[in-house]
Amino acid sequence: MSPSPAALVTGASSGIGEACTLALAMAGYRVYAGVRRVEDGRRVEALAPGRIEWLLLDVTSAEEIAAAARTVGDGVREAGLAGLVNNAGIAVGGPLEYVLPGDLRRQLEVNVVGLHAVTAAVLPLIRRARGRIVNIGSIAGRIASPFTGPYSASKHAVEALTDALRLELAPERIHVSVVEPGQVRTPIWEKGLSQFARFAERVPPEGVIRYAGRLKAFRWILERAPRHSEPPAAVAAAVLHALGARRPRTRYVIGRDARIRLALSRLLPDRMMDALTLATLERVERRAT
Repeated sequence: MSPSPAALVTGASSGIGEACTLALAMAGYRVYAGVRRVEDGRRVEALAPGRIEWLLLDVTSAEEIAAAARTVGDGVREAGLAGLVNNAGIAVGGPLEYVLPGDLRRQLEVNVVGLHAVTAAVLPLIRRARGRIVNIGSIAGRIASPFTGPYSASKHAVEALTDALRLELAPERIHVSVVEPGQVRTPIWEKGLSQFARFAERVPPEGVIRYAGRLKAFRWILERAPRHSEPPAAVAAAVLHALGARRPRTRYVIGRDARIRLALSRLLPDRMMDALTLATLERVERRAT
């Protein structure tokens, strides 16, 4: 009897990562769930005892990445790693002129450099199984919005890394896909509101005057986003397809909002798309006041 295929999920403690971890476990995978805190690991492991093994994995820590790769390698042995789901990520936002260089650096370190580092560390294990890689991107990586510049930049980089890696590994028949969700019901919205409040405190008075209306509209959108968002399970279903289908897609666009935005971006010239985005913000601003 062949062993169950193994998969590694980063950022597995909540939201999309937790949903992917559980879906893979229920589909018969042995899942290594990368988390940053012991208590999160124990809670996630309890979702499917015997199918999920948690490990500490801060994607910005070279030591933890190396230790995780050793643990997974010891577990899968010659069978190799059937799937890697690069999900770990954070979101930094705000007017770009007031985003601190350290915050931008942290955004890219987690969402881009961390993804690359984990992938490079476990690629030898993926080769053994001729496994697959799924990167969790965002529709924001295709279409940027006001006040999401750092996050959009990081997800645009994920798109580029995915395309390059897909081409580099194609001769070895290792598939690489990217999932591009729109709004998804995850803790990122609560974290975004908390970060937004801290960010607003350090914007100078002239910045408050300059951006006040649009920032208020942006906050209004953040507060209501979970009501109109896709469940994390929708992303997990795409990940399952990418890892298990005979012909996986290169891209998975998730959510009605993401499909509409992508369609409009293809149909409309940039200036018209910009005008539509700004008009939407103005309409929300009036509603929020």
